[in-house]
This record gives sequence, structure tokens and C-alpha cells, in this order.
Amino acid sequence: MVHGPSPWDQSYLGGSPPWDIGRPQPVFVRIADSGQVRSPVLDSGCGTGEHALLFAERGFEVTGVDIAAPAIEAARAKAARRGLSVTFEVADVLALDRHGFATVLDNGVFHVFDDADRARYVASLAAATLPGGMLYLQCFSDQMPGTDGPRRISQAELRAAFADGWRVLDIEATRIEVRPEYWPEPAHAWLATIVRDA
Repeated sequence: MVHGPSPWDQSYLGGSPPWDIGRPQPVFVRIADSGQVRSPVLDSGCGTGEHALLFAERGFEVTGVDIAAPAIEAARAKAARRGLSVTFEVADVLALDRHGFATVLDNGVFHVFDDADRARYVASLAAATLPGGMLYLQCFSDQMPGTDGPRRISQAELRAAFADGWRVLDIEATRIEVRPEYWPEPAHAWLATIVRDA
């Protein structure tokens, strides 16, 4: 049986999706510059690769994974144009088969899942992350008005999702930049800093 493109593939084939802003999110630039990041780095749900490429520019060993093949193709092309060495792979973040990451990035992935898949995602991240490894997760927050766009996440939901095998070190209010044709202003978000228990 021949299958057409997945919904995630379609989001890239029809143009740029809301989250593909063509540059890294400001909070991840700050993290990359912090001096506290360790290699290797996993960009979970990397899209067209801006965060993976940012960390590679800073000298980190980086792998980016995404379920959308067109996004990975675009990310590989960007890496080639910029002369950067990054491993980009088509993979399902709910079943990661790569392991041993000291730092994991999630920009806007956690908030796409329902409750069951959220638990699968956290378990998948746990398997990929070294003990003592750091997860930096940015998601839409429950401070965002309206109902358009992804599911809103509360601090309590974040803490509950990572209650087993992780420690939530900090959750700060931030903003996710979105393509302006979708939202004229950056969306309210949380940035959670979470450590994998040793």
C-alpha cells in the first residue's frame, strides 16, 4: 500500500509552518552561550535544524531528529551550506533509539502530545539522556490567551510529567517566537530546566 506524506510532512510541504521562524529561539541562544552545556546534544523534534545548527556553531557534537522527512532534508541542506557537521535523522521522538546525550533540547514538542503520548515521550527522553544530563524544554504556557495553536501547559503539568526519574530545577516564563502571519506577537511559554536523575 502506498502512503502519502504524514501530517507533519505536509506542514513543511505547504510552506513554512508557524514554528519554523528561520532562526533560533532567543532562549536557546542564551542557553548555547551559557557555558553550562555539555556534548553530545540532542535536538528533539529539530524541525529544519536552527537549534541544532546553533549548538554546532558553538562547537558541540549535535544530533537532530524529527519525524518530518522534509524538515530533515532542509536541515541537512542548511548544515551543508553553513559548513557545519550535524547528524540529522528522521526519527520518532516517542521511540528514540539514540542514547547517551548529556544535553537535550525541546522547543515546542512536549505540548503537541496528549496525555498518553506525553508519558511515552518522557520515557523516550529518559532513555536517551545520560544520568545527570540536562533537558531544556520550551512549551506553550497556560498564560497564553485563546485556544488557537497547541495545547497550553501548566507548571504543575510539567512537574507531574517529570516527577519520576527527573528533577525540575526551574520553570521560567518566556516567549516562543512564531511566524507573524500566525501570531503577531510571541506566544507565552515556559522554559523548564530539568535534570535526569543519576
